[in-house]
Amino acid sequence: MKDFLEDSGAVATIGKSDLEFLGEMDSRLRRRFEHAFVVDPSLNRQLVSFQDSKARPAYRWFKYKEAFSASLVELLLSRHSKAHGRLLDPFAGSGTALFASSAMGMSADGIELLPIGQELIETRYCLERKFSPGDFAILDRWRQVRPWRRSKGKQSLPELRITAGAYPPETASSIEAFLAAAEAEAPLVRRALRFALLCVLESTSYTRKDGQYLRWDFRSARKQGSKPFDKGRILGFDEAVCAKILEILSDLEGGRELFDAPLRPRKRGEIRLFPGSSLDILPTFTASSYDIVLTSPPYCNRYDYTRTYALELALLGIDECGMSDLRQSMLSCTVENRAKDLLAINGKWSAAIEAAECQDLLQAILRYLEEEKRQGRLNNNGIPRMVRGYFQEMACVIQECARVLRRGGTVIVVNDNVRYAGASVSVDLILSDIAEHLGFQTEKILILPQGKGNSSQQMGEHGRESLRKCVYIWRKP
Repeated sequence: MKDFLEDSGAVATIGKSDLEFLGEMDSRLRRRFEHAFVVDPSLNRQLVSFQDSKARPAYRWFKYKEAFSASLVELLLSRHSKAHGRLLDPFAGSGTALFASSAMGMSADGIELLPIGQELIETRYCLERKFSPGDFAILDRWRQVRPWRRSKGKQSLPELRITAGAYPPETASSIEAFLAAAEAEAPLVRRALRFALLCVLESTSYTRKDGQYLRWDFRSARKQGSKPFDKGRILGFDEAVCAKILEILSDLEGGRELFDAPLRPRKRGEIRLFPGSSLDILPTFTASSYDIVLTSPPYCNRYDYTRTYALELALLGIDECGMSDLRQSMLSCTVENRAKDLLAINGKWSAAIEAAECQDLLQAILRYLEEEKRQGRLNNNGIPRMVRGYFQEMACVIQECARVLRRGGTVIVVNDNVRYAGASVSVDLILSDIAEHLGFQTEKILILPQGKGNSSQQMGEHGRESLRKCVYIWRKP
C-alpha cells in the first residue's frame, strides 16, 4: 500500500485501501469539472443507444447495437451547433451521425475501420441516392418471385472458426443459393441483395450478439455451458430476407416522409466515407476543415467487435488473418490489443501521449491494475495494457480533432465510464482533462439520469456501483 501511495504522489493515510485512495483522487478531479456537470433529463438510455432507432426508417434495417440514435444526433446538433457546415465522425459505425446530420443540411465525413460498418454506410448511400426505379423493381421482383429457390448453383458460404455451424442446414443452403442467384444481377442490385442478407444473418442463425462474443443457442452443435442458452424463435431464411427487402422498399418509398417531414425542405448534405483507422486517416486531413466532431468511440469495456460481427465479416470475405489484423487495428478496447507504436504512426503525437502519461488519476489506476495483475487478482492480465492503450490512442484522436476543427468548433462525445477490479475508471473526467491539455475547453458533461450497472463479476467481488453515462461537449477556443 505504501509504495502505491508514494508512486501516486499522495500522502499515505494509515488503514486506507487502494480503492479508497483512488476514490479520493477521482473526487478531486470531479470537483475540478463540477462547473460542467449537468444531469440532463432529456437524455435516456434509449436515446444514446440503438433502441430509439428501431422504428426509424432506414436506421432500422440493420441492428447495429453499438450505435446511438438519429434522434440524439438531431437533439445535439440543434443544441450545440447551427446545423450547418461540415461534420466529422472519426468512429462512424453504421453511419447514424452522417445520415442524420446530412438530413439536416450538413456535409458529413466519417471514418470507419470495420468492413461491416463500411458496407452499411456505402449501401445505404447507394439505396437512397443512386438506385433507379428499375433497380427497385428488380428488388421487389426478388421478394415476390424468390429466384434463389430455382437456382441450380451454389456459392460457398464463407466461414470463420468462430462462425462454423452458425446456421441450420436448410438456412445455410438457402444462403448459398441466394448468393449464387444474386451474381446474375447488376452491381448495384447485387449490393442491395447482399445488404438485405447481411441484415438477417443473426435472426436466421443459432447466434445472438452479446457484448464481447456471440452466444450460441442450445440447438446448435456447439458445446453448451452449465446454463444452455435459448435464443427463442430462429427465423426461416425466406421469411426473413423477404421481410427485410420489403422493409427497405417501404422505407425508401414512403416511410421516411413521416419521420423526416420537418427536415425535408433542407437540401441533404454530401456524405463521404473514409475506410480505415482513425489513427491512420485523421493525420491526412486538412487543418481547420471541420465545424463539429460528433462521435461515439469504442468504449473501454473489452468488447471485441470483430467477434460480435463475425457472421457479417465472414460473409464480406474477411478471413482469419484479416480478423486478426482488424482486431489489432481497432482502438484499444479489447484485452487482445497489443500496444501500438503511436509515434511511428505520427511523430507529432508526443503532446498527446504526454497528456495521457501525465494524467494523475489515470496513472494511479494503471498502477493499481498492474499491482492487481501481479497479485493474480485480475481475471485477464491484458486489462492494464488495454486501458493504457485506450487513453493514449484517444489522446491522439483528440489532438487530431483539435487540429482539424475550426476555431469555435465543437467536439461532442458519447461514452461510458467503466470499472475494473473494483476501480471505477471515470473516462469522462480523464478524457476531458486530456482534452484541456490539448487545447479544448470543457463546456459541459451531460449526465444521463439513469446510470449504468456493473457486471455480475464486479458486483459479486466489489459491490454495486452506478457508473455515469455521459455526453461530453468540448469547445475549441
